[in-house]
Amino acid sequence: MACDDYKDLLMSYLDDELSAEQRRQFEEHLAGCPDCAGELEEFKKLKAITDEVALVEPEDRIWQDYWSNIYNRIERGIGWIMFSVAAVALAIYCGFRAIEELIRDTGVEVALKVGLLALIAGLAILFVSVMRERLYFWKRDRYKDVKR
Repeated sequence: MACDDYKDLLMSYLDDELSAEQRRQFEEHLAGCPDCAGELEEFKKLKAITDEVALVEPEDRIWQDYWSNIYNRIERGIGWIMFSVAAVALAIYCGFRAIEELIRDTGVEVALKVGLLALIAGLAILFVSVMRERLYFWKRDRYKDVKR
């Protein structure tokens, strides 16, 4: 095996995850490769440091600040949703009015009218499909009832 192959095994060696044969081959390689041996020593130091790291629970004040920020983001999200819904509703209304005028206009070719109607039908089908999919996954969301 090449040096790169052995370097991939450094952490497995430190975590004692190698088979006896792999361990023997790895140790033989270390005896003749100062680069890998040096890198192993660096990983040992790093592992010793990370093994001493302890998880510290944040204070209650930090959790309160966190959840307050979440609620602010939710409020902003609701504002953006309302804005988006209103913009979509206006766009749909104006679009239908414009298309209605185009369809009534006798100077516009039939092919353009058919193309516009096909475009609208395709958009409507896509919209219904996406909404149906979102509803399906919302009903089956395992985490929707999780509270803090």
